[in-house]
Amino acid sequence: MSGPKCQWLPTPPGHSRLNKTSKSRSGTSCPLWRGSEPGPVQIVTVSKEDHSFSLDTEALERVLLAPEVRDKHVVVLSVAGAFRKGKSFILDFMLRYMYRKSESNWLGAEDEPLTGFSWRGGSEPETTGIQLWSEVFLVEKRDGTEVAVVLMDTQGAFDTQSTVKDCATIFALSTMTSSMQVHSSRPCLLLQTHRLLFTEYGRLAMDEIFLKPFQSLMFLIRDWSFPYEYSYGFKGGSDFLDKRLQVKEAQHEELQSVREHIHSCFTSISCFLLPHPGLKVATSPSFRGQLSDVAPEFKEGLLTLIPTLFKPDNLAEKEINGNKVTCRGLLEYFKAYIKIYQGEDLPHPKSMLLATAEANNLAAVAAAKDLYYRNMEKTCGGDLPYVAPDSLEEKHCFILREALNLFISTKKMGGQDFCDRYYAQLEAELEEMWQSFSKHNESKNVFSAFRTPAVLFVLVCLLYVLSGLLLFIGLASASTLCDFLLFLAMIAMLTWAFIRYSGKYRGVGGAIDQAAGVLLEQVSKKQKKKKKSQ
Repeated sequence: MSGPKCQWLPTPPGHSRLNKTSKSRSGTSCPLWRGSEPGPVQIVTVSKEDHSFSLDTEALERVLLAPEVRDKHVVVLSVAGAFRKGKSFILDFMLRYMYRKSESNWLGAEDEPLTGFSWRGGSEPETTGIQLWSEVFLVEKRDGTEVAVVLMDTQGAFDTQSTVKDCATIFALSTMTSSMQVHSSRPCLLLQTHRLLFTEYGRLAMDEIFLKPFQSLMFLIRDWSFPYEYSYGFKGGSDFLDKRLQVKEAQHEELQSVREHIHSCFTSISCFLLPHPGLKVATSPSFRGQLSDVAPEFKEGLLTLIPTLFKPDNLAEKEINGNKVTCRGLLEYFKAYIKIYQGEDLPHPKSMLLATAEANNLAAVAAAKDLYYRNMEKTCGGDLPYVAPDSLEEKHCFILREALNLFISTKKMGGQDFCDRYYAQLEAELEEMWQSFSKHNESKNVFSAFRTPAVLFVLVCLLYVLSGLLLFIGLASASTLCDFLLFLAMIAMLTWAFIRYSGKYRGVGGAIDQAAGVLLEQVSKKQKKKKKSQ
């Protein structure tokens, strides 16, 4: 089996990646901009005043719509949980692994500071909202396909500044957009806090799509102090989780329901017990992540946990309704979900499911439009030569059918009537794209560019010859009329040239173009009638 293949070069040891977020939009490279240092990108912001949520769509597009990754199936690994549980700290070791996994000692030197997502010691929270790492990692799976791995950091729950709605919203957004969630908290705390998501939403989703709505959930139990009961690592974690998720008669009915539903919500549930990182990590204000201050047991845990998480066969691709989601599709889901969490109250599970169905259909629309655009670009886009209108329309019809069939064949949520609205939207948007491609192709026609002056020049020549002929045979009044029309044609030609040169009076120029087009069309029709009669 081939190992993961990442297309990013590591940052030199000791070089900081902190706070490299950019606010400017620039093209579509996997880093925020070519030649830049990678860093965390704030995509969801929480307002401190009214606790509202906003999505930075442009920042998200810079990450997800890079040409190298936008059509790849996406793996979103998020780390969530209570504040001050070392989520960013763990994520930075994951980043270090992704950049150095080809090295035997990927953990690095003993004195090397830990960089990446911003983190620090102390009792106050550090991360707010939701952040993504600006680089999307391409990893090759065993079957040769490449998946795009996105790393997500989330605001810690239950701090002194956040409301219950803030915590629930961050958790719900990260759970609904990620395919692998690492939850740094105790399972009982998670279950008690987010009953709504695991019970009502999970039940509605199962009724709608008959599939588990989420992929992978791993409880990361930090500072585990009882290895004599349950050993560190996955084995002890599995035994501990089985014990915690047991349904007992003495439990409250609501807690029993949550424990029963969590297995129906996630395809895979696991647990890892991680020891305390050491007193220096917890108490030293000068700690910067250097391994020399980290407990050996903690480092051993990292060496087991992180390579297992990123093993190609363990990377769970994001799925909605059984469809694997691309980076482009993930953008639509983010935009749909953020809408329902902008109110004062938590949304009803039905609203959450409706948002999923909306994003599911919008992702199918985006994929169909992208197919049409790419194929039409290959036909008549850019610097490609002019294509005859009949031939272009024939190819358009073929590509249009392909795009519509792609939308139809994609499994969607919401029912037929709901999906028909998006089918109609797709047809309208594809028609707009066709008109744009048609005009672009017509602009390449050399004769079309000079059609108006050519028609006017031919008209001037004909009127000049006709005027002389009429004068020769004694029809002076008719000759004078021809001279007048010739004068008007010359004025029109000079006016058209001035408008083209100056860019002014475009309405007059359009009228002259239209008149020349009508004249040419009438002559063409007469020519066709003559050919048919012959």
